[in-house]
Amino acid sequence: MSSFRIPAFTLPAALARIAARLPQRPPTLALTTALNLALGRILSREDLEPLTGRHLRMRVRDAGLTLDFTLGPRGFVALSGGGEPDLTLTANVRDYMALALREEDADTLFFGRRLLMEGATDLGLLVKNTLDAVDWDALQTEYAPANVLRRLNPLTRSRPQQHTLGIR
Repeated sequence: MSSFRIPAFTLPAALARIAARLPQRPPTLALTTALNLALGRILSREDLEPLTGRHLRMRVRDAGLTLDFTLGPRGFVALSGGGEPDLTLTANVRDYMALALREEDADTLFFGRRLLMEGATDLGLLVKNTLDAVDWDALQTEYAPANVLRRLNPLTRSRPQQHTLGIR
């Protein structure tokens, strides 16, 4: 794991005011696509079953984003805004990044009032426990740029890796 730490920052309030007026569907589609890529790889479909059909909302306070989505039979899907969500998670960009990079855990952010969970407590605990159980180190190895490029390169996929001992 890297010794790099995300510096403390908050996006300017003017950015949040502008972003809040923009369509929320594109960033929601980006989120659901990322979640679907993780589903079955690092997120267990069985463990997330209680989220099926539930309205989830992720607020990114300093970015002015409100992302509504659910887990359906074929994966995560974007919902059009509106309606009362079953669970709302609220934090700033930096705190979501720290959570994803494992710099801070959900409990620390929650008790420091930097991560808010509103709604169904059981769903909030499920999300928190799922985040805690993710093997982020394995994910970093699998999706390291060199490994991704190696999988995408048809030359390296079609033949096995050759190892040499420096003898020509």
